[in-house]
Amino acid sequence: MEHQRIVVKIGSSSLTGPQGGLNHETVAFFASEIAALQQHGHSVLLVTSGAVAAGFREIGYVTRPKLLHEKQAAASVGQALLMRDYQQAFATHGLVSAQILLTRGDFTHRKRASNASMTIEELLKQDVIPVINENDTVSVDELKFGDNDTLSALVANLARASHLLILTDVDGLYSANPSKDPDAVRYDRIDEITDEIYAVAGGAGSAVGTGGMRSKVDAAKIATRGGIPVFVGRVTETGDLLAAARGVGKGSYFATHSASLPMKKQWLGFLSVPLGTLVVDEGAEKALIDNGRSLLPVGIRQIEGQFHAGDVVEVHNLQRETLGRGIVNYDHDQLQQIAGLPSSRIATTLGLDYIQHLEAIHRDEWITL
Repeated sequence: MEHQRIVVKIGSSSLTGPQGGLNHETVAFFASEIAALQQHGHSVLLVTSGAVAAGFREIGYVTRPKLLHEKQAAASVGQALLMRDYQQAFATHGLVSAQILLTRGDFTHRKRASNASMTIEELLKQDVIPVINENDTVSVDELKFGDNDTLSALVANLARASHLLILTDVDGLYSANPSKDPDAVRYDRIDEITDEIYAVAGGAGSAVGTGGMRSKVDAAKIATRGGIPVFVGRVTETGDLLAAARGVGKGSYFATHSASLPMKKQWLGFLSVPLGTLVVDEGAEKALIDNGRSLLPVGIRQIEGQFHAGDVVEVHNLQRETLGRGIVNYDHDQLQQIAGLPSSRIATTLGLDYIQHLEAIHRDEWITL
């Protein structure tokens, strides 16, 4: 197996006991598994949950808090404990680790995403293991987010990873709950994330974590669309993580048929925040999806939201299904004037002598979802 850049995601339920608090032996075990990947020549980024679970008992709460400010307070205590354990565990293998705390804003703003990417690149160049978590103390999104599953997929895209390994306490996705249905069958390989796959993905897992299998399927959809194959499964014995990276792990593999997307397309598709919606007719839908063409104003039937030229908008068909996202070339009020009009009438309608962009969205500024 050649050198790979691998993102490993570990959830709260894998790191803490049922009553909260870090399980030091478990942290040490995962550190040894990651060290084994490093020793085989791979570069590893660790996305970890567990700050709230690690800190809530230390701060004096009897059970995991439910109020936002209580969770944030617990996270501020737990994050230091979590990082201390990781640094000590990695140090026993001669490895240095670095803490990176991210929020949604660090992904949605292209410059901040670029800065985070450059920091990660430098750490990997120096053989340092980035330990990445949501900045729970200032962010509200993570606490409703799915136990960092989506964060791990965004990090995998940001870092141009070769694989995303999402570790959980079950050995993959099953057709039914295996503890209740003896006929449940594990999906060893998933070539396409269909409605059936979503239907069998369950709700939230343990009382310690916040993520269930559905959030892992959501993460797999983001990562595979970016050209990154995903493993979702269990790592409990020595060598399991290396086996997962080699394609023979205890879990389900989500395949990808896409080439790795350029950073701009990844940001556009998975990290940007759309500020409006364009509803297009069947002709425009065919041009965008089947023919790889730009979106012209003539195909726009409805405009929603307040946006300006250069902002990201989402595009829906007449059935309100999402087709994709793109960077729009007009302000919302300009598009309102020219929606449905042929290109020959755009300049005169807007009272302009010259139009720089006839397209509402150029095909180079578009990603199909």
